[in-house]
Amino acid sequence: MQGFTEKIVGMMKSEELFASQGGPIILSQIENEYGPEEKEFGAAGKSYSDWAAKMAVGLDTGVPWVMCKQEDAPDPVINACNGFYCDAFTPNSPSKPTMWTEAWTGWFTEFGGTIRKRPVEDLSFAVARFVQKGGSFINYYMYHGGTNFGRTAGGPFITTSYDYDAPLDEYGLAREPKYGHLKELHRTIKLCEPALVSVDPTVTSLGSMQEAHVYRSPSGCAAFLANYNSNSHAKVVFDNEHYSLPPWSISILPDCKTVVYNTATVGVQTSQMQMWSNGASSMMWERYDEEVGSLAAAPLLTTSGLLEQLNVTRDTSDYLWYMTSVDVSPSEKFLQGGKPLSLSVQSAGHALHIFINGQLQGSASGTREDKRISYKGNVNLRAGTNKISLLSVACGLPNIGVHYETWNTGVNGPVVLHGLDEGSRDLTWQTWTYQVGLKGEQMNLNSLEGASSVEWMQGSLIAQNQMPLAWYRAYFDTPSGDEPLALDMGSMGKGQIWINGQSIGRYSLAYATGDCKDYSYTGSFRATKCQAGCGQPTQRWYHVPKSWLQPSRNLLVVFEELGGDTSKISLVKRSVSSVCADVSEFHPSIKNWQTESSGEAKPELRRSKVHLRCAPGQSISAIKFASFGTPSGTCGSFEQGECHSTKSQTVLEKCIGKQRCAVAISPDNFGGDPCPNVMKRVAVEAVCSPGT
Repeated sequence: MQGFTEKIVGMMKSEELFASQGGPIILSQIENEYGPEEKEFGAAGKSYSDWAAKMAVGLDTGVPWVMCKQEDAPDPVINACNGFYCDAFTPNSPSKPTMWTEAWTGWFTEFGGTIRKRPVEDLSFAVARFVQKGGSFINYYMYHGGTNFGRTAGGPFITTSYDYDAPLDEYGLAREPKYGHLKELHRTIKLCEPALVSVDPTVTSLGSMQEAHVYRSPSGCAAFLANYNSNSHAKVVFDNEHYSLPPWSISILPDCKTVVYNTATVGVQTSQMQMWSNGASSMMWERYDEEVGSLAAAPLLTTSGLLEQLNVTRDTSDYLWYMTSVDVSPSEKFLQGGKPLSLSVQSAGHALHIFINGQLQGSASGTREDKRISYKGNVNLRAGTNKISLLSVACGLPNIGVHYETWNTGVNGPVVLHGLDEGSRDLTWQTWTYQVGLKGEQMNLNSLEGASSVEWMQGSLIAQNQMPLAWYRAYFDTPSGDEPLALDMGSMGKGQIWINGQSIGRYSLAYATGDCKDYSYTGSFRATKCQAGCGQPTQRWYHVPKSWLQPSRNLLVVFEELGGDTSKISLVKRSVSSVCADVSEFHPSIKNWQTESSGEAKPELRRSKVHLRCAPGQSISAIKFASFGTPSGTCGSFEQGECHSTKSQTVLEKCIGKQRCAVAISPDNFGGDPCPNVMKRVAVEAVCSPGT
């Protein structure tokens, strides 16, 4: 641990990257969420965390060190908070700032599970609650979603995608409205900065579930008006002015008078994303069949009984073969038309494929919640010697918990053959032969060199033959355009992908089960609250970094465990399909403000605007819906209300042909007021298409 930490800090120092050297690094963290594990280890855990803190401080970086989820972090290390909310957090010393090192923007995804969403109205509410209390540092986890390339996904069963519902998605594109609404939140907090850094807040009650946090100082005044009621609006009086607060929201007043931002009032656009291809895949596929239980290479070992998988593979491969043989007498009744035999296998996980004499008999998989497998299925045995080959598959290493040395993976038994004349035959303590990895892995079929070392089968039917344990390869040219790329694996089963020798990661067409009911942003968020994707593959598309590609003849290699149709694999582009906005004519806006040279925020009264923006390389090609008045609904399902300006469509169609567009929300701009004395809004949905 010390060697690793010294190595990293030394690299940073050699490049003069710490702020004390004039560089950009202002903060360092030692350990990660060790507090809960420390409690499990007792005195030894406490001794370790104290040692780690002292060791880190001794490296003399010139910037502070933090520990997150570590209530007893010793001085001068700062203990920090991770979570969905951190407004109730207080550091363990008044000399330490209140820091939020992981503000969770969403949640991770597991194969077979749903996609977890966190509404931006709740996320911004959580951040505003933290700031109004005096929080001084917020770091989003994740701000930019990512990809678990190769076999780096942990869990086990964590998906290759680590999109995390982040403001910037896995592909680097802005997720709207989350990105824009958070951007406006922080611009608003910046307006409050002179007051926030000068004094502590004064807290006053505005109602049973409402309160004001006020920062008054000679350098300025800023107020946060909070409504903690998750069910109803609240009308409050603050400094003799009346304010309406939506449920579960905070309004921010950088001058203690004017609402510039409300966490529940979203004025930025919503972007709807799409994955699209130019048509049928033009890839020509070839196949190489993996040898079942191949002993082409020398077996690693032969021994009595079943061994733990990771102790044998040392994580050099996801795959481990367990192989043994069974002799069957020709007089067995099942051979004369009797009841077929069955095989039961107990495994610690994570996935299992059962082969008898080279033929797939069945497969089973655990889950992240219960990694164990209890398999029982009929098997076809013949008279004489039969070869039983069990392919155990690991789906990622554990990534949280204690005593990893006690965690098991692989076939741990018992393995029992049922239905013989003798009854059941326990195979657990027979002689088993072990082979680490696949023959294709040993031959490096996933590499540019290895793919050329064997004879691949060709032909139009190859891709559609649902063969288990098969390697496939094809070549493709990089498509034109700037859009991010992904592989559509919706026609496949389970396996791994490589492009030009680089591992995209594990794929699985496990379908999501969960509770995808309608949800509201109001009320305390938890990981299971807002779910999406029920009944769909948890992950269908797999990110392809453009930096891995060459202009033409890119090698794509797929290893399929179960069987799939490679003819339907296609390279797709991720882009914005449509953008929507729904903005009140008096929507509070940061753009209505200017900051004088003194640093004090001053309001500059302007009409609100509706802003639309397609992705780079796209333009607005059509207006699907437009209404200035009292429209209802949400993006994709807007409807006109009783009040509607007939000029709405014409006004918004001025945006066609533009990549971005802004339209002022005023009766004059829409040919008059369709309903005087009524609060009006503009709702619009625009189509984004390639080209400018």
